[in-house]
Amino acid sequence: MSSNKCALPENLQKVVLNLAQTSIKVGLANQAAPKVDVQAFPPELRELRATFVTLELDGHLRGCIGSLSASRPLVEDVVENAFAAAFRDPRFPPVTEVERARLAIHVSLLTPAEPMSFRSEEDLLGQIVPGVDGLILEDAGRRGTFLPAVWESLPEPWQFLMHLKRKAGLSEHHWSDTVKVWRYRTEVVG
Repeated sequence: MSSNKCALPENLQKVVLNLAQTSIKVGLANQAAPKVDVQAFPPELRELRATFVTLELDGHLRGCIGSLSASRPLVEDVVENAFAAAFRDPRFPPVTEVERARLAIHVSLLTPAEPMSFRSEEDLLGQIVPGVDGLILEDAGRRGTFLPAVWESLPEPWQFLMHLKRKAGLSEHHWSDTVKVWRYRTEVVG
């Protein structure tokens, strides 16, 4: 999984990964995410941050759930999204105890999404930075996002955008004057 260097110190990155692992372990036992005492964590981990938690099993996606806007403290967001990625991703059955030990966990810390200005699809394609930008696309009451890690399997901007449209439930050739796109970046832990 590609990543931008994480600004969090290594010891706090370990705390973040441990929170995700613990959330899944507790989730298996209690069918609920654990409660987090936010005040017990350092200030950097109490900041409001949007995160995505991606689970891989033997190199294949096993779950990915996250938040696009920062509405809760980082530690709480990680715990909730790790639980959701393991047990509520509609694309996969719930993670089992046997799988838990073999999961690779990646936590993406998102920057605030910034709206993009463009005159056409071609203009938009020219502004996208492959391997760096995550995108949120919205139109016709539909919405989808791709994390920057998706560039690993869709390296060309036109491919990335076409598949993002499909993920949003739109035709891959869909375009209108009402299309809205936001860009964000990530720092990946794990």
